[in-house]
This record gives sequence, structure tokens and C-alpha cells, in this order.
Amino acid sequence: MEEQLDDVLAAVGPRLRALRMSRNTTLSALAEATGISVSTLSRLESGLRRPNLELLLPLAKAHQVPLDELVGAPDTGDPRVHLRPIVRNRMTIIPLTRRPGGIQAYKHILPAGRLEEPNPQVHEGYEWLYVLNGKLRMVLGAQDLVLGAGEAAEFDTRIPHWFGRADGKAVEFLSLFGRQGERMHVRAKPGQPAADS
Repeated sequence: MEEQLDDVLAAVGPRLRALRMSRNTTLSALAEATGISVSTLSRLESGLRRPNLELLLPLAKAHQVPLDELVGAPDTGDPRVHLRPIVRNRMTIIPLTRRPGGIQAYKHILPAGRLEEPNPQVHEGYEWLYVLNGKLRMVLGAQDLVLGAGEAAEFDTRIPHWFGRADGKAVEFLSLFGRQGERMHVRAKPGQPAADS
């Protein structure tokens, strides 16, 4: 078991170097992004420094890859991504992104059921919603809206907000969530001609 662990840890350095090189990132730039010194990063990549969570977590975040990719977790043999759903207040939330940090995507499924009384919450961040099926009731500050399939909304999550069924029927919607100040970038808007090249 100890030998197997040593083999896994020995492979981390070359993997870190290959990942950094594939992104054309210098040790100096990576040191600035992670707060880890250039000498420590160099020793990690060359295998002279044993990796630990304190070093690997900021590196995974800087490279925007899951931690298991850095340590070479074994493949399951199944190429599909199996993200674990979260069930909260009878709503199923399925994470659609695996990378740490940055904008996160989720699919929300509200099964048919009784209408609920809004309980608005606030938190840091910025969110974008798109309704796939059904009617979503959205309370946003003083506004009480109903969004149908194909409709979208975006808002600062520091504004009190709440989502629920509008009519007791099932609702499915997508959400993109980012840190405060991190917004989605729309490259083209419907109904506007493309700029000439």
C-alpha cells in the first residue's frame, strides 16, 4: 500500500509540469496565481518536494481542474461524468461542471407538488437562469415573476431571491452561478445582424 502511494505521489510532479506547459504558463505566473514560491513549484515538478493538499488545492484551482486529475485518480472505465445530485427542499440539483472556481452550472428539477410560501435568501454571487420546462415562480426583491419555458433571468444574488413552482406542476431550469462581479458574457444578441468582417 505504501509503495502504491509513493508511485502515485511520484507521478504528480511530471503531471503538474505537463499541465503547466500545455497552458504556456511560467513558474513565475503560477507562483503569483497560487501564492506558492517558484522554488517550491520547481521542486514539486521535479519530484524533489512531496505534494500535499496545502499545495495541490491552490494548483488545482489555478489550473481549473479537479484535484483527482492532479493526483491521477484511476479511471472508472466509464467515460460518462457521474456528478452526484443534491436534494434540497424536495428540489434536485445536478451539478453540470466539475472544475473548481469560476462559473458553475446546475440543472434544477422541482417535482410537481403543492405551492410553497416564498422564503427569499441572499448570498454573494451573480446568477443566470433559463427555464427548460414548466413555469418557475421567481421572487426577486419586490418583484414576483413567472418565467415560462424558454425565458431567462439574471440577477445579483445579494438581492433577496427565491424560486418555486408557479402552478404546482414540475419545473426544470438551468442556472449558471459565479462569484460577485463575475457575469456571463453574451457575444451576440438575438435580432442583431453580425458585424462585417
